[in-house]
This record gives sequence, C-alpha cells and structure tokens, in this order.
Amino acid sequence: MIAIFKTNVQFQMDALQIVDSLEKKLVNAKINFDLEDCDKILRIAGTNSSKNQYIQHYMQQLGYYCEILD
Repeated sequence: MIAIFKTNVQFQMDALQIVDSLEKKLVNAKINFDLEDCDKILRIAGTNSSKNQYIQHYMQQLGYYCEILD
C-alpha cells in the first residue's frame, strides 16, 4: 500500500531528517517527499493503513502539519 500525506515541510534538510527518522520506525517502508508539489507530499510505500494515524501523530509531534490524502 502507498500512503500519501499533505504536509507543510518546506526545506529539503528537514525532509531528509524526517525520512531518516521514519525509516527507523517503519523499517520496510520506502519513504520520500515531493517538496515541489504544492501539498509538500510525503509518500510512504510498504506500510498498511493502520500506520497512517501513527504517522500523522508522529509528524505533529515533530511540529509539522500532516494530513492523509485520499
């Protein structure tokens, strides 16, 4: 499954740190950002829908807006 989230991450350096952190928590997932998109997309492949709430909460703990896109 691929989960797509709208975020407010602005900088590549922040995105790299978030990806590194999430990869430690979601070991088998492939994670990337598309900061060129107007929604600052966070894409996570290889996880299930039960993790979406966790990801949103984790991003909020880091101080970022994060909303699942349908």
